[in-house]
Amino acid sequence: MRIDIKGTIVSDDDAWIYEWFGIEHCSPKMVSAALIKAAGTEVDIYINSGGGSVFAGSDIYSEIRAYKGRVNLHVTGLAASAASVIACAGPSDISPTAMLMVHNVWSAAEGDYRVMDKNSEILKKANEAIAAAYVAKTGMSQREALAMMDAETWLSAADAVEKGLIDKISEPQNLRLVAACGCTVLPQEVIEKIRNTVKPAGANASAALIENARARLKYLNMKGKEIK
Repeated sequence: MRIDIKGTIVSDDDAWIYEWFGIEHCSPKMVSAALIKAAGTEVDIYINSGGGSVFAGSDIYSEIRAYKGRVNLHVTGLAASAASVIACAGPSDISPTAMLMVHNVWSAAEGDYRVMDKNSEILKKANEAIAAAYVAKTGMSQREALAMMDAETWLSAADAVEKGLIDKISEPQNLRLVAACGCTVLPQEVIEKIRNTVKPAGANASAALIENARARLKYLNMKGKEIK
């Protein structure tokens, strides 16, 4: 059975918003449902993702590791950030043209110095949690994994195999080459705006449809501009 992990890694709660915008995405529930359907048979998972939610990525990683059947992971374009963690969940190969990227966890905070200090500690712990996947896959030390993340390390297929993050380079399969490596991660304020606009509690249905159309038109007008 084939499972695709393509586009932005998102939480189950946010998946419908990406679906509504027509943005390629993958959530833990999507992978879990596919693995349940596979029912222990051999599964091939194809990855081409710039990453996304750390916790959603961790959930998918855990689901794959817990699967009772054989899993084969194939990196076909890019496995960056949270997607690089998923790529470490089992036996893997990588297209000669594909890449991996690992970096520190990102976040945002607002408040006084205590809030900033607290957020910094949370980010450091999150980095350690991510590094654990690389350590488990490669046998490298936590210090080595964290240093690799600090440097925002980009790895070619050969580099990824040399580091032990991927097991081998895949055999030629007439894979389509990928020229772009980004993914669209919607800002949290956009997600909250759409959540409150498209699904307003107790709102008039026609008014909701009007706001729905306005929000979608605004998004279409934004296309062509990079969203970070």
